[in-house]
Amino acid sequence: MSTIDAIVIGASAGGVEALNLLLPALPREFALPVLIVVHVRQGQPSLLPGLFAERCSIPVQEPFDKDVIAPGVIYFAPPGYHMMVEAEDGAPPAIALSVDPPVRFSRPSVDVLFESAAHAYGERLLGIVLSGANDDGGRGARAIRDAGGACWAQDPDTASAPSMPQAAIAQGAANEVLTLDDMAARLAMHTRTRRMQR
Repeated sequence: MSTIDAIVIGASAGGVEALNLLLPALPREFALPVLIVVHVRQGQPSLLPGLFAERCSIPVQEPFDKDVIAPGVIYFAPPGYHMMVEAEDGAPPAIALSVDPPVRFSRPSVDVLFESAAHAYGERLLGIVLSGANDDGGRGARAIRDAGGACWAQDPDTASAPSMPQAAIAQGAANEVLTLDDMAARLAMHTRTRRMQR
């Protein structure tokens, strides 16, 4: 089984509630970076980093361009910017922010994050598609699966807006379809002393 070095998560409508079950369950010793795109209103600061910083045991931040990706940190894409993973030969993976045009009507786009992370991490990546009202994330989830990584989709029956996880499932990208409780329990087991496997 392959070791997982990073997790990427995509969410839209209903996704904040889903994240509120997943992220506070991560223990202080959690070993992996978590990069998250949530579709938020552009033109105003996101409240998500502050909201989750108060609820989580590991650091939560909104990254700057070229920040090196650190283990055990949650990164939320800033409003109005695509967030990507940049991996140059010999350099540790870093975050790249872009104001390129919206993808699937969204900036940040889940597909953009997932596709860049799949290129950077290959089989060492886990993607998670949560509640959302469009199909952003389906193509990116397929890219992760094609690169040898693993994808989880939230059980659409448990999602406030099932379109995003349904899109990932329709793409044949979901290794597993899970409830949020199952996801939280499985993520919480993986600490700095026990690298995550899929």
